[in-house]
Amino acid sequence: MPDWFNQGEAIDQVSISDRGFQYGDGLFETIAIREGEPRLWRYHIDRLAKGCRVLGIKMPSESELYEGLCHALQRSDIATDRAGVKVIVSAGSGLRGYARPFVDSPTVLYHAFSAAPVAPDFYRSGIETVICATRLASGSATAGLKTLNRLEQVLARSELAGTDSFEGLTLDAEDNIICGTMSNVFFVNDKSVSTSPLDRCGVEGVMRRHVIETLDRQGIVVDIQACSLSRLADTDEVFLSNSQFGVIPVRACGETKWPVGQVTRNVMTIMASHQVPECRP
Repeated sequence: MPDWFNQGEAIDQVSISDRGFQYGDGLFETIAIREGEPRLWRYHIDRLAKGCRVLGIKMPSESELYEGLCHALQRSDIATDRAGVKVIVSAGSGLRGYARPFVDSPTVLYHAFSAAPVAPDFYRSGIETVICATRLASGSATAGLKTLNRLEQVLARSELAGTDSFEGLTLDAEDNIICGTMSNVFFVNDKSVSTSPLDRCGVEGVMRRHVIETLDRQGIVVDIQACSLSRLADTDEVFLSNSQFGVIPVRACGETKWPVGQVTRNVMTIMASHQVPECRP
């Protein structure tokens, strides 16, 4: 069965002049599908729209994106109880060189795939992480966005090969913990929850936003504040968020270990019982 789709047509190649291929000039969203429905759809649309504004790319209409997602799921012939769809919005083919005008007709690609569940024991006992040597560059104009240029994450993720670590945590130049290679990080200190600022580097995950907004509705304020590597050992609990696996506790980062504490368990319970309203076209 075909894997990728563009305007309803199955494809197996893109133009070598496409700016997504040439420069990473574009964005993507990886949307979790649960019981046939896209999870956190509104948050994905919001982040993609923000990215399009920053990059100067015309945002595809929401109805077009939803139709393309559904089409990819149907044509890929995969079980939709637990799946995912990757949506790529590229600046498309253009002239050589970095400069380009505003893009009115982006290339939009869709890929549906089956999603394997995380081992249940990880949610009960927590996962192991490691600090990556690869640093995130600070002060990027695309900080927080999900651009097609993910080389920092590629390099950081490659450091996990041959280890038992589920995730790698990345630092900025000032030794602040920013995020995981595929996740956002939350810290618990004296029963207070915080997460790292992402205005200078890192990716603003849609599940991170969901956690912050859901906890706020429950009267739990999540502070946005830096956590330096030197403070990590003094943290009471740590958990990660990701649009595919939700919220998962961390039991260790290298030699530093934590319990799966009561605050983390409460957050997991709250998130499991509060679904974000899905606003689809």
